Amino acid sequence: MILDFFKTAANLKNIPRQGWVDKLSISNPESVADHSYSMAIIGMVMSDLENNDSEKILKMILLHDLAESKIGDLTPGQVSKERKTTLENNAFNQIIGGLPEMIKSQYLEIWIEYQENTSPESRLVHQMDKLEMALQAKSYQDGGHDHEKLESFFESAKAEITNPKLKEIFTEILDGH
Repeated sequence: MILDFFKTAANLKNIPRQGWVDKLSISNPESVADHSYSMAIIGMVMSDLENNDSEKILKMILLHDLAESKIGDLTPGQVSKERKTTLENNAFNQIIGGLPEMIKSQYLEIWIEYQENTSPESRLVHQMDKLEMALQAKSYQDGGHDHEKLESFFESAKAEITNPKLKEIFTEILDGH
């Protein structure tokens, strides 16, 4: 059963980040696993700098897109927010179903906390998600993709990032540092 969990998680390497496909027509975009790894690096450094609960934040980052290994990367507009939440929750529960109860309940608690976005850690992880997206958008822009097609990604990040340090880094991304 644990092996099934590992296989499912590894499948994130095969799931493209759909927003890049839809908006930029990129044929070989980053995978969800690429995104999660980059977020984990951001989460590790920012948690350590701000003396947050690094373990909890890293677990939340690693779990936050896990359901996409089953349902794919659904973008806004593909399905309603409510439908997406239902699909993700069902997939997540299926994915962790075979894990030992001790860790299954812990992962479910972290998952729900992220979904509800009510704790300081979950709010920070949601903002890191947007920061990582902006970082990737800037990378695509630097690689020659049209800034206008990327503008919605930058605007989305700008609207969501409120943490002062993350905001500062976001500004540096836009300034091309």
